[in-house]
Amino acid sequence: MLIVFAGLPGVGKSTLARRVGAALPAPVLPVDPIERVYGAAGPEAYQAVAALAEIQLELGLPVIVDAVNPVAEAREMWLELAERAKVPLRVVEVWCADEDEHRRRIEARQAADPAYADVDWVRVLERRAEYQPYVGRRVVIDTTVPGDPLGSLLDYLRG
Repeated sequence: MLIVFAGLPGVGKSTLARRVGAALPAPVLPVDPIERVYGAAGPEAYQAVAALAEIQLELGLPVIVDAVNPVAEAREMWLELAERAKVPLRVVEVWCADEDEHRRRIEARQAADPAYADVDWVRVLERRAEYQPYVGRRVVIDTTVPGDPLGSLLDYLRG
């Protein structure tokens, strides 16, 4: 199975992806570190993660991709990979509906980890403006809703 997490920076997708990875277990392949190596967000980082994911899928492992996936082109890459590998694709779109909370998370992460120095609130707003509506089957999780979404998310992924 190919599991793709999508959503803006700071919404909680990486935290949730890691929890799912530990529960299944499955490798989690985040795009962020690759983007930092390349120095900017772009298709090269997504292609690198797709190549790594394909190797894991060939080994028969489920794979979790953790990326913003803001545009249809990026999302299409995962669909094509799942079809090529003949595995089901499960998309998890993560949101933080409370804008004040979202901004607080970005600022807290930025202060705590120098790796996120370039991901400030202005950059998140720019990414939000680029973010195309997601079309297709997926589960949407709002991380501001009380309760732990892990159980129902695992049910979706296994079902």
